[in-house]
Amino acid sequence: MTKRTRRNHSSAFKAKVALAALKGERTIAQLADQFDIHVSQVTTWKDQLLAGAVDVFDAGPGAKPAAPEVDIKSLHAKIGELTLENDFLESALGKAGLLSAKR
Repeated sequence: MTKRTRRNHSSAFKAKVALAALKGERTIAQLADQFDIHVSQVTTWKDQLLAGAVDVFDAGPGAKPAAPEVDIKSLHAKIGELTLENDFLESALGKAGLLSAKR
């Protein structure tokens, strides 16, 4: 008996198999034979589709996933900190004679 190398299936293929399993027109064993995969894999993909189907209807039409909140004050503080560091390093290089022209 030869071992088959590990295969990576695309998301589209997984969705196709899971939808076919949900339709119920064929048994899981028939689908596994048709798509040349293991029976447990069909069941796993079907369960994943059912678990993820709720997320499709949560957001509403045309809504994008919510972006994480950005703390503007901390970003402005970081910009100020980096500006001070750049100014300090620029003046130190200028005093050392290593900086010939300002940007």
